[in-house]
Amino acid sequence: MKKLRKWYVKWQMWRGRALDIWSKSPYPANVLSNLCSNDFCFDGVSCGSMEGFLQSLKYQDINRQEQICQMKGKEAKNMTSTLWQTDQIVWWKGVSINRQSQDFQDLIRRAYQAMFEQNEQFRTALMSTRGIKLYHVQGEQNPYKTILTESEFCTVLTEMRDTYDINNNTPLG
Repeated sequence: MKKLRKWYVKWQMWRGRALDIWSKSPYPANVLSNLCSNDFCFDGVSCGSMEGFLQSLKYQDINRQEQICQMKGKEAKNMTSTLWQTDQIVWWKGVSINRQSQDFQDLIRRAYQAMFEQNEQFRTALMSTRGIKLYHVQGEQNPYKTILTESEFCTVLTEMRDTYDINNNTPLG
């Protein structure tokens, strides 16, 4: 089934109707990847990439979390931990958050919104995808195993892109 889905996405990409976000893909997919060095500040914490922010959520220690937030790309990815999976608790600035909660979803949306507002490279790349379906076929589907599923990732980006267009009276597509 996964193989069939990959072919479908490739076919949609060939038709110009889809984009598969991946760090090794050409622009704009590479810039939309969480591994891209899209600097931003969130809740007073400097983030070197979205990957740094996401990986930091797996650590309770605030100082360690801030260090991981500042990391870029693969350095941040290497900080992954599965300890949070047992109880599904992640952390932000000393506060525990249930990974499966609306509070978690709100936190993620706020972080992406901060990056969108502060990082022109990311914002330009995202807005260049108007009218295109976003995918991340390499992404994990199970929210109990990953800090961010493909669906969560692509939904946040799509909603942010489309809301920006509506708020700025810019035609979609």
